[in-house]
Amino acid sequence: MMLALRALRRRDFRLLWTGQTISRIGDFAYEIIIAWWVLLETGSAAIMSTVLIASFLPIAIFTVVGGVLVDRQPRARVMVAADMARAVLVLGMAYLAWTDQFNLWAVYALGITIGSIDAFFQPAAFALVPEIVPEKDLPSANALTSMSFQLGRVVGPPLGGLVTMVGGVTFGLLLNGLSFLIGGLLLAPLLAGARAPEPDEEAEAGWWPETVAGFRLVWDDPVLRLGTIANTLGASLLVGPFLVALPFLAAERFGEDARVYGLLLAVFPIGFLLGSLWVGRQRALPRPGWLLFGGTILGGLALAVFGLPVPLGVLLAAALVNGFALELSTQAWTMVMQTRAPAERMGRLASLNELGFWILTPITLAAAGFIADRVGAGPTFVLGGIAAAVVSAIALVPRTIRTMELDPE
Repeated sequence: MMLALRALRRRDFRLLWTGQTISRIGDFAYEIIIAWWVLLETGSAAIMSTVLIASFLPIAIFTVVGGVLVDRQPRARVMVAADMARAVLVLGMAYLAWTDQFNLWAVYALGITIGSIDAFFQPAAFALVPEIVPEKDLPSANALTSMSFQLGRVVGPPLGGLVTMVGGVTFGLLLNGLSFLIGGLLLAPLLAGARAPEPDEEAEAGWWPETVAGFRLVWDDPVLRLGTIANTLGASLLVGPFLVALPFLAAERFGEDARVYGLLLAVFPIGFLLGSLWVGRQRALPRPGWLLFGGTILGGLALAVFGLPVPLGVLLAAALVNGFALELSTQAWTMVMQTRAPAERMGRLASLNELGFWILTPITLAAAGFIADRVGAGPTFVLGGIAAAVVSAIALVPRTIRTMELDPE
């Protein structure tokens, strides 16, 4: 266990990890509150998908710009500014809810604004980790970063379900806004030693040449090229059913009880946490190509089980398998990107990886909403899970992927 947690010995990473864990708990509590609010207010899976699209589409639009900015500015500075901006926005929405002015349009506006800020925050967070953690501790740091996310998924959904039943949307927005504020304050000590990355040769030529250099980095490397395409496609196929259809599946099979929905969401990250603990103990990840796409195959098949008429216990077991398998895939891909890109282009690589996901995800969200409204939530899971597994199986065909090592070529 201590080997998996070794990156926490470093103060800067410890502050980053603590702040992000608190912020993510608030995020996931908010997601439950908003999802259940939309379900009760509209009863439409299509509207649920449009709410999610409103959050995701701005990331697709601005993430490339965010990646270039992150490779020009101190990464910690970008993250602090983003956290403070999100705190002000969400606390303002809490005031609207308190004064009975919160409505569907406010949900859309908040999603669009937060998504736009995330387009800058996420590449900065990805690029900051290898700056403040030595290479030998990166498996631990990456695993802990994922653990932070998964702890948010474990604690946030039950908290969101509880808040939904007791305090409502006002209290949920207040908690999320305060979590952003705390995250920004914990990152503030990193500003003292923060420096911008060393500029590459395209920096003086302007934003467009820098952007092209990021695309060229991905396209010229066969592993990054295939990994970006197949990994983002597989992930987006899984996200659509999970985000859109799961609350409807819970309501159809177990009644309109937010606690069951929260329980289902909380079990997935337990599998992710188990996967993180395994990865964090490794000095190097073995057979990363197989971990990357084999993990998505298994995770997709486990998600497809949700479309079958099985009891709650089987769904909980499938959620554990899904989380563990997808965590191995995520960690393998993170290490591949970190070892095949120079530090001064890490923000652009992260942003391009995000770009593919956020372009495809609105499409899969819309498709999931369409399918769930017409044929039910169950078939949505079967189609999404099997499609992701097929895409990942095809990606394993090239020998380059199956024999891939983490050292740069």
